[in-house]
Amino acid sequence: MTRPDSAVSSASRPDAVFGAQVVRPGVVLFRLWAPSVDAVGLELDGAPPRPMEPQADGWYALELPCAVGTRYRYVLPDGLAVPDPASRAQDGDVHGASIVTDDPSTYAWQHPEWRGRPWHETVLYEMHVGLAGGFVAAARRLPALAALGITAIELMPLNDFPGRRNWGYDGVLPYAPDARYGTPDELKALVDTAHGLGMAVMLDVVYNHFGPDGNFLPRYAAPFFRDDVSTPWGAAIDFRQPPVRRFFAENALYWLSEFRFDGLRLDAVHAITSPDWLDELPAYLYSRVDRSRLIHLVLENELNAAHRLSEGYSAQWNDDGHNVLHRLLTGETEGYYEDYREQPARLLATCLGEGFVYQGQPSLHKKGKSRGEPSAHLPPTAFVLFLQNHDQVGNRALGERLVRLADARALRVAVGLQLLCPQIPLLFMGEEVGARTPFLFFTDHRDELADAVREGRRGEFAHFAAFSDPEQRARIPDPNAASTFESSVPPQAPVDADGVAWQALYKQLLQVRAQEISPRLPGARALGAQAVGEAAVTARWRLGDGVVLRMDINLGAEGAEVPSFDPARVRLLWAERGGAPWVQASHDQGVSPPFSIRVWLMEEATS
Repeated sequence: MTRPDSAVSSASRPDAVFGAQVVRPGVVLFRLWAPSVDAVGLELDGAPPRPMEPQADGWYALELPCAVGTRYRYVLPDGLAVPDPASRAQDGDVHGASIVTDDPSTYAWQHPEWRGRPWHETVLYEMHVGLAGGFVAAARRLPALAALGITAIELMPLNDFPGRRNWGYDGVLPYAPDARYGTPDELKALVDTAHGLGMAVMLDVVYNHFGPDGNFLPRYAAPFFRDDVSTPWGAAIDFRQPPVRRFFAENALYWLSEFRFDGLRLDAVHAITSPDWLDELPAYLYSRVDRSRLIHLVLENELNAAHRLSEGYSAQWNDDGHNVLHRLLTGETEGYYEDYREQPARLLATCLGEGFVYQGQPSLHKKGKSRGEPSAHLPPTAFVLFLQNHDQVGNRALGERLVRLADARALRVAVGLQLLCPQIPLLFMGEEVGARTPFLFFTDHRDELADAVREGRRGEFAHFAAFSDPEQRARIPDPNAASTFESSVPPQAPVDADGVAWQALYKQLLQVRAQEISPRLPGARALGAQAVGEAAVTARWRLGDGVVLRMDINLGAEGAEVPSFDPARVRLLWAERGGAPWVQASHDQGVSPPFSIRVWLMEEATS
C-alpha cells in the first residue's frame, strides 16, 4: 500500500503537504498550517527568523536555498520557537530544532525486491525498540527471532517523545523517529535487515492523541483539537478538519513508503471521534501503492467494530481472547476482567468459534454500555490473539508477566492454543524465553508533570484490593525513575533451564504452525466450539484445503469429557498433559485430562 519506488524521486514527497520538502537539489519548501496566528517566521540554524508567506486556509509557506542537515524552527508572533509538527528528525528532544533530511530516495535498500508476506503467514513479535537497545541493536536480534519462527516484528511507537524513556504513546512529533533510538537511516536498516531474513515489520502508530509535553499545536493551530469532546488523554483530535485528516493520512503513507514498513497497527481507534476517517484511510493508502507489495492494517478497537475487518483492515487485536484466557490462567476478576468472571470456558469457546466475545452485549466494566458487533462471519485470521502485550503486562501495577502469575502447566496449554489455533498469534518480547523481568510503565517527565504522572499512576490502582492502602500503592514503581526502565529490559536468551524449556516449546509449536497450519489458513472458517468443563473447551475449524482442525484444551485441574470421533484418517499434531508430552494422547478418546491440549487434523468432519 505505498507508492511505487519510481514515484519517490528527487521531487521528494510529491503528495505531501506537511513538513520540509526538498523540491530540487539545494532547495527546500517549508510549510506550516497555523490558522490561529496572523504571522509565522522561519528560523534557520539560529539566524533571525524570516517571515513566511501567508497562504489560503491558514497555511504559511517559504521556499529557500537550504542544505540537508539545516536546523530549523517556526517562530510565532509571541516569539515562541517551535519544531515542525511534521519534522522528519529532531536535533535532540521534542523541544529542539527540526532537521532538514535527505531526499527519501537516497537510502540504498539492500532488499528492494521484498514485497511482504501474506497475512495468514503472520506470527507477530511485539518489540519496544528502547528496551532492545535502539535501532542497531534491535537489528542484531532479528536472526534469532527468525530462527525461532517469528515472521513479523511489530515495533511499539517510535516517533519522538519527551525525555529519554517512554513507551512511545506520549509522542508529539508523529513523523520523527526518536533520536534516542538512532537515525532515520538506522531505522531503515532495521527494516531492511528484517526483509533480508524474510520477516515483515509492522509499526504501532498513535492517531488518537498527543503526549502531555512538547505539543505546541494548540498555540498556533487550535482547530487541530475539539473543544467539545475529550479523551482519557485530553482534548480529542478534530478529524473533521481536512488538514488534520491529511496530516495523519500522510503520516501513514510516510511510514509505509519511505521506511518500507509492511503494515501499521492503529492504536485505540475507538478514541478517534470521526470514524469515517478510518473508513477512508485504507482507500487513500491503496490508491498510492505499488500493488505488488503486501501491506496490512491492524486495529486496536474497544468497540469491536467487526464491519471494518472486511473493509480494508486485515485484523484487530482480540482483547476478548486475551482477557478470558487471563481470567482462566490467573483467576483475576478485578478491573476489566470482571466481564469474564462468569463461565469463562463458555466465553473462550465463543472467542474461538466466533472471534469476539462481546458482540453487542452490555459490559459490566463499561457500566452496562453495550460493546461490539457480530463477528462470526469473519475468518479466524481477522483476529490477533495474544497472551501478553505491552498493555496487558505494563498496565499491571507491578508489571508481572504470566510466568509469575499462572500455573506453568496451564500456561503451556495456553501457549499451545495461541500458536496452533487459526487466529494470528502475537508474542510480547521476552515471553519466548520465559522472561521473569517485569514490564513496567516508564516515562522521563520532569518537575510537576513527573509528580502528576507518578501520583496518577498510583491512583489508578486505588480501587484494587492489593493497593487500597496508600502504603501499598507506594510500592508501585515511579515511572520516571531510570531503574523502572532498566528493570524492564528482558533477557535476549534463556537465563536458566526454565527459559530453555520455554524457548524450545515456542520453537516446536511455531514449526508445527508453519508446516501444518499456516499454509491451510486461506479460506479457513470456524465450525464451532463448546465448553466441556469449567476450564475446558473443544473447538473445530474447516481449513482452506477442506481438512478439519480440532483442538481439545483443558486449562484447569479437573478432567472433562470431550466428543469422541472416528480415529480413522486422523493425525495428531500436538499433545501435552501436565506440562510434558502426552504419549498416549491418541488412545485416550473422550477425555480431556487436567492441564492438557491435543491438536488434530482430520480429513473428514467430526460428528
